[in-house]
Amino acid sequence: MRQPTAALISCLALYLCAPVSAAPAQPNIVVIFMDDMGYADVSCFGAQGYQTPNIDKLAAEGRKFTNFHVAQPVCSASRTALLTGCYPNRLGMHGALGPNAKHGINSNEMTLAELVKQKGYATAAVGKWHLGSLPQFLPTQHGFDQYYGIPYSNDMWPFHPQAKKGAYPDLPMYEDDHVVDANVTPEDQTRLTTDYTARGVQFIEKHKDKPFLLYLAHSMVHVPLFVSEKYQGKSGKGLFADVMMEVDWSVGQIMDTLKKNGLEDNTWVIFTSDNGPWLSYGDHAGSAGPLREGKGTCWEGGTRVTGIMKWPGKIPPGTTTDTMMMTIDLLPTIAGVIGAKLPDHKIDGLDCWPIVSGAPDAKNPHDFYAFYYEQNQLQAISSGDGRWKLQLPHTYRSLPPDTPKATGGKPVNYVPVKIEQPELYDLYTDLSESKNLAVQNPDEVARLQKHAEAIRAELGDSLMKMPKGSGTREAGK
Repeated sequence: MRQPTAALISCLALYLCAPVSAAPAQPNIVVIFMDDMGYADVSCFGAQGYQTPNIDKLAAEGRKFTNFHVAQPVCSASRTALLTGCYPNRLGMHGALGPNAKHGINSNEMTLAELVKQKGYATAAVGKWHLGSLPQFLPTQHGFDQYYGIPYSNDMWPFHPQAKKGAYPDLPMYEDDHVVDANVTPEDQTRLTTDYTARGVQFIEKHKDKPFLLYLAHSMVHVPLFVSEKYQGKSGKGLFADVMMEVDWSVGQIMDTLKKNGLEDNTWVIFTSDNGPWLSYGDHAGSAGPLREGKGTCWEGGTRVTGIMKWPGKIPPGTTTDTMMMTIDLLPTIAGVIGAKLPDHKIDGLDCWPIVSGAPDAKNPHDFYAFYYEQNQLQAISSGDGRWKLQLPHTYRSLPPDTPKATGGKPVNYVPVKIEQPELYDLYTDLSESKNLAVQNPDEVARLQKHAEAIRAELGDSLMKMPKGSGTREAGK
């Protein structure tokens, strides 16, 4: 063999000494999930009378999603959808689980935390959980390395202003899988937003050298409202505005921590809410803005929520999209970005990264979205592009225009309203769902009704005497 030339030797040396190419850095993921915050409760979505500068900055540096929805307009179901990518009724999760519920999320379901664990993420849940309060249903049993928070809504406690004496047990505060405060008091609740924020900051700082998922699920602005001394009376516009200002401070603390630790450019931040405002609480409730109704209904005010996402260099800053998305789409979208494997069982969400990243002409990949509520009632169907929405026959709760506004945290009573025939709305021209176009568009009604028949066969519909479908799975028991 001939001796290698000097040039060849030099090239070989460079090759052998070169560092092995590292895999692309996985983004940190921060999900800030509000409770009962209405579509128009932050300044950049139309809030009146107070300012939310940190959330507005998040929107200015990121992307606003003005047609972003939850799968169901109520606590446990909504959280199930976000964390599993499934319609909650597919998993046997309905409504809002009470403290004495004997069921919760099944261990066979893959949560967002378990998805990112495939890629070595550190994971933490902070705040309200509400996917089951028995030991086997807590976050640390479903992919989260650590947990700090309450297991269900902050009104499910002995101090509930409307509950009968003895209706609720003491409200516990958990650290991982054990109770650290067996009796959360009203004074404790004034510190919830501050304490949750501190735990989120600590987690970020502890795990700044590896990819992490922080799921920060605030108890506010669910009633009863509580705020710390530093924000009490600060807005001059009442308790609800004070609470929103403190939540905005919390977002600022999280964003400042990311920036201080050099993590801002490689962190995907998602800010949204679990459903619309609880309107019967009047001045202790938020606003759905131009949208019809609120929490507990499948009108736009119940399911369309604030959506903001930021990831420098990946999500275009200062942009807005009205392309429809739903929280069920987050898990598969994140899976696609980080290269994680989706569960073997069926999920309902689809990868919507082109919409998130602002790709030209990005379209929603769904043919339709189904809106269930109560005990597996199919109440509405929308086209995947978000234009057409069919309200199916059902009874919903409403507040007549002449209803006196509730004050001081004591609600007024809803009035039941029944839809007798399917009603069709063009949300491109009628965001408030005020003009029924069913008669003028029979073909569109028929198309959406066909989608309704398909999802009923798969998930059931108690309104049609179909309690179960062929594609449902059992909740954990």
